[in-house]
Parts: sequence; C-alpha cells; structure tokens
Amino acid sequence: MAPKENGLLKRIADALERLAPAALGRQAPAEGEAFVWEPLHGGLVGVAHVASLPLSLLKGIDVARDALFENTRRFARGLPANNALLWGARGMGKSSLVKAVHAGINRAAKPAARLVLVEIHREDIASLPSLLRILRADRRRFLLYCDDLSFDKDDTSYKSLKAALEGGIEGRPQNVLFYATSNRRHLMPREMMENERSTAINPSEAVEEKVSLSDRFGLWLGFHNCSQDDYLAMVDAYAAHFRLGTDDLYARALAWSATRGARSGRVAWQFIQDAAGEMGKKLE
Repeated sequence: MAPKENGLLKRIADALERLAPAALGRQAPAEGEAFVWEPLHGGLVGVAHVASLPLSLLKGIDVARDALFENTRRFARGLPANNALLWGARGMGKSSLVKAVHAGINRAAKPAARLVLVEIHREDIASLPSLLRILRADRRRFLLYCDDLSFDKDDTSYKSLKAALEGGIEGRPQNVLFYATSNRRHLMPREMMENERSTAINPSEAVEEKVSLSDRFGLWLGFHNCSQDDYLAMVDAYAAHFRLGTDDLYARALAWSATRGARSGRVAWQFIQDAAGEMGKKLE
C-alpha cells in the first residue's frame, strides 16, 4: 500500500478513536458523593453540588418522608433495606425527597460511612448491568436513583431493570440500593395494560409479566394531590426559610395556584421564586 494511503487510513483511525465513547471498565472515582451515569461519555461523571432542599422544607409528605429516611438510614448502616418506588401526583416532591434524604443521611454520617448518590437516566436503563458491575467492586454504599421512570409500548428495556434488581444470576449488589420516581404505580401506561388483557393469548400472564417489574420494589410510597392547607404550609415553610414575609402572602399564593390549575410542592416553589424575584431577593 502506498505511503499516502497509509497516512490517510491512520488519520481516519485517529478520528474514529477520538469520536468513540470512553471505555466503561473503570471504577468510580475515589472521591465524591454524587455522580451521573453517562455510558456514552466514559461512565460515572462527578457532580460537584447536588440541588437538594432541607428535609424540613418538604411539607405534606410526612409519612413518605419518614419511611424513606428510615429505609435509607438502615442501608447506610449496612442493614437490610428495600428498593423504593415513589409514585403518584406530579410536582409533589418525589425527586426532591430522594435528594433531601441522601443529604440528610450524609450530614449526620462520618465521612467513611456517607452514601454515594448515582443518577441514571431513563434512556440508559439498558446499561444498568454494566453500572452495577462497576459499583459492586467498590467498598462504598451507593444509592442508585432514576427520576421519572416509566416504559411505553414496545419498550423492552424494563426487562434489564427487572433482572438487575432481583432476578439476575449475580443479584443486586449488597452495596447498592435502587430508588425510582414515577407518575405510574406499575411503571406502565394504563392503555398498555388494557391492551395486554384484550390481545394476549393468556391475558393474566401477560399483565403479570408487566406488573412484576414494580414488585421488585419492596417499598412503595404514594404521593397524592395536596389540600389547600398543605399547599399553604409549603409556601409558609419556604417563605420562613428564605425570609420572604409579606402581609398578603397566602392570598397571592392561592391566586398563583389558580393560574396554574393545581396545588403542589412544585407550584409552591415556583410561586416563591416569583415572589423572591419581585422583592429583589436571592434564594440562598
């Protein structure tokens, strides 16, 4: 082959190597309390600061808060704990609770006993077995977290999650706990379940196969639409924390929720951001 052709092939090979994703065989970095799993960008990417709220600011979800905190505390101490599914109404603090619990546990723990939070995106669930192999070899304890987890028709990646959580030959690593949030109790849309009942040869078996995914979560925590009193308690807690006292706070908060057509923790937080901006104050 001519030297000119050799040079061209070498440049092409070098370009492809630069474009290729980094290998995933490495371990998690030695330091850090939070990472995002990026399988197309080399693996675990460190997060310098987790956007979390104090547990005391999460109002109207006391039962779920206490249950998740206790489950996580046991895991941090090396005791048995369950995978958890936080499901229900949107904007009611499911993802905020996971991050707040992680921060609360670590705040009271010694450096060597702190949990590491690892976020995995819904679209990367198929790569979960690769991530678990990396975490299994690490001495630390990992809280694996997936926000807004759900599966649509013809999506088969839920089978990877089922096997990774409980059914695989290796089983879930003892140093890994999986928390997921979802608007759906069984992680599947209702029309998908109904379609299975109407078209499958054995409807009950087809539906059971889909529902068995949510059964991998030993702890189910339901989040429901909040009352007006709970909504105002959320607003009051945020206002007190950030020192945003105003005489007409409740009236303005109710008017704000009316324009959104909903009352939730998310709506309360959005109102507080608007009120703080109007007052010229920073939320710090």
